[in-house]
Amino acid sequence: MAISYPEDVDDDADLSEINTTPLVDVMLVLLIIFLITIPVINTSVAVRLPRQTSELQQRQPETVVISVDVAGATYWFDARLTDPQSLSDRLKRIAAQTPQPEVHIRGDARADFEAVARVLSAVQQAGIARIGFVTEAPDHGD
Repeated sequence: MAISYPEDVDDDADLSEINTTPLVDVMLVLLIIFLITIPVINTSVAVRLPRQTSELQQRQPETVVISVDVAGATYWFDARLTDPQSLSDRLKRIAAQTPQPEVHIRGDARADFEAVARVLSAVQQAGIARIGFVTEAPDHGD
């Protein structure tokens, strides 16, 4: 028993139709995956730093405190430094002392990271081995 086709039907016509149902199913699954993962990748979390618990240390008289305010201005204890060279000069003087004092950097949480990084870089270039960051204890009511 043989299958017979009408003579006017083209044999290639049946083969040219593509079943798009599996393609649509795969595309919908990929769309759902992207909708779920893109918010995870592109999150922008508002973070207010720094708040860290740490053990309380007695401030030694030889500890140097360098502060960076919200505008990016640098302070040596309470005196504002007008240029980066004055910071470098002071750091080189204290780096030559024996024993070498510890440097504490107080960066404002809202300050641009670049200003704090410049201070950190200057401290490292001066050859100071002991560097610390001053933080506040976190509020337990948050």
